[in-house]
Amino acid sequence: MKAFVPIVMNKSLFDLKSTFLALFLIVLTSLFTPVFGSDEAVHEQAEPVNISDVILHHVKDDHQWHVADWLVIPLPIIVYSEEKGLDTFMSSNFYEHHKEVEYNGYKLEHNHITLAESGKAVFDLSITKNVLMLLITSGLILLVFVSAAKGAIANEGRSPKGIQSFFEPVIIFVRDEIVKPNIGPKYEKFLPYMLTLFFFILFGNLLGLLPGAANLTGNIAVTMTLAVITFLITTFSGNRAYWSHVFWTPGVPLWLRTVILPVEIVGLFTKPFSLMIRLFVAITAGHIVILGIICLTFIFKSIAVGVGASLISIFINLIELLVAAIQAYVFTMFSSLYIGMAVQDQDHH
Repeated sequence: MKAFVPIVMNKSLFDLKSTFLALFLIVLTSLFTPVFGSDEAVHEQAEPVNISDVILHHVKDDHQWHVADWLVIPLPIIVYSEEKGLDTFMSSNFYEHHKEVEYNGYKLEHNHITLAESGKAVFDLSITKNVLMLLITSGLILLVFVSAAKGAIANEGRSPKGIQSFFEPVIIFVRDEIVKPNIGPKYEKFLPYMLTLFFFILFGNLLGLLPGAANLTGNIAVTMTLAVITFLITTFSGNRAYWSHVFWTPGVPLWLRTVILPVEIVGLFTKPFSLMIRLFVAITAGHIVILGIICLTFIFKSIAVGVGASLISIFINLIELLVAAIQAYVFTMFSSLYIGMAVQDQDHH
């Protein structure tokens, strides 16, 4: 029975990698189809491609989901201002022939909505690309783990099957190799949060690698929210021993405590800050590198460069699959470590 789980897990992992590889091959082939037509077609482009705009447009949030030139999904605009009250409409009203226009007294410039006449900012509650991606990721996580939980209940005492057979070893790994060693005996209280954190980051990272997807975990607002939650849990879970080490470090001369105290206080905030920056930079950098390599085709306008860029992009995408899992692991591990430092009883010698 125990031998069955690794076999199913390896098969599922192989199928997952094969699926991602097939998707990237299909999309990259379609992406470079115009380039492979002829050199003349490449050189006859009316306007040069602005590479920086293309890259930044992909990694930044937006009020519409630009999947491809032929597929732009408008998203709901929800704004509130004292002058006009609450207004809702679709973002397609802001665009006419790929140019931003004013609509109903509102203006959209550089992804910020303001009142057209006064230029005053409005309270923007719109469903942006990253917000929609957040809802999709959360919905997918619920769908997957509700199914896995039902499978675990149905197969209790038997070998896991289906989706449960893939995720159960991962859950056990997170529990036994990340959460339990770093938090200690009180780990069960924080295990639900750690599992949610791990799989949210993992799913967000993997979905962000799909062609046309939103850069959810590469958005600093998302990584900041996750880091703040970890900071709040750490702060409110800290026991007496933890706070005594922060404000009155034992075994240290009195004069030295005045030096250590500000360092400890700054350390309380640098820990979540490092969590926020690490995930944001790692995911965003990966997207920028891949897009930069793809854009070399349009810079050099060469079939050979297009073929080379395609092959390199596929290779980097495979590396990014590994980075997606590593970043989920690292964020969860450090969150567990910080919480463990706050809740463990520490003996002073």
